[in-house]
Amino acid sequence: MNYTWSDLAFASKAPLNDMNAIFILAPREMSRARLKQLIKNYLPQANLVIGIAQEDYVQGFEGQSQFRMLKRAAVSALVDKVNSTSPAHVVATLIYPQRDAKFLLAKLKFKKVVAVNGSWQFVFHSRPEYYALQNAGITYELVSPFFDEAEAKKFADDFRFDRPKPDGAASDHELMALARDAARESFDYNMQTGVALAKRVGTKYELITTAFNRVIPYQTYAMHHGASRETNFAPMHDLNFYDTNHAEIEFLVKAQKSNLGLKNTTLFINLMPCPTCARMFSITDISEFVYRQDHSGAQAVKILEQAGKKVRRLV
Repeated sequence: MNYTWSDLAFASKAPLNDMNAIFILAPREMSRARLKQLIKNYLPQANLVIGIAQEDYVQGFEGQSQFRMLKRAAVSALVDKVNSTSPAHVVATLIYPQRDAKFLLAKLKFKKVVAVNGSWQFVFHSRPEYYALQNAGITYELVSPFFDEAEAKKFADDFRFDRPKPDGAASDHELMALARDAARESFDYNMQTGVALAKRVGTKYELITTAFNRVIPYQTYAMHHGASRETNFAPMHDLNFYDTNHAEIEFLVKAQKSNLGLKNTTLFINLMPCPTCARMFSITDISEFVYRQDHSGAQAVKILEQAGKKVRRLV
């Protein structure tokens, strides 16, 4: 049984509502072993509907392989095999655009909803899907996209993100693009931050190194064990529940380990540092900070400028 939201949106919802099913919100890519595990866990409880996103990637993370969405071709054979055994319950698929998730949750009657970590941008309890579930009185569960710890660690170890590097000196816009590209290496689906350290050469800059906000102790840890912000219903910028080293911290550790000289350098960052990181930077030898997006009411600008640093926003 294969359904599409485009067919159901303005038609009778009875075919799906009558199933009284558990619904798996369109998930990020998973291994066949994990998909079988989820079906085995939930199918004995009720009929099961697996969501399939129309898009190739989680919205907001386009082109990033760590946020590739599960496609129907990857599940169809398994679903057909399960249904052919004539179990007490059946498995169906529902294809829909991610932006419509809040609408189908409001219109369809599910027994429970299962959401696979890493399949959305920002913390789940800040998203419209969460509020749709609360308004409908539907319980939900957040689960791992991985079969076990070994699979989660292997995915992190095997992950590669190819980033272009400049051939020679580059403009400030090119350096900011490098900071942005570095950010895309992060598995933090709440916010991706990247930095690029460079030294001015005439009117251009020579790249020294890059860094990004890395999930610890390994990149897929929060996806597998649950993001601490979500399990504790923490606000987006609450540092008490956080699974990731700020890109600034990762950069400073990298600089220390590699004995990088910071004197008269410029740090490009796609997101203005938080006040805590700004205070650390205020006592470094970095002379200039260039950022793209504001943060924390621009408090960091005040901190850095009071320390004699040059700060500018690149739009």
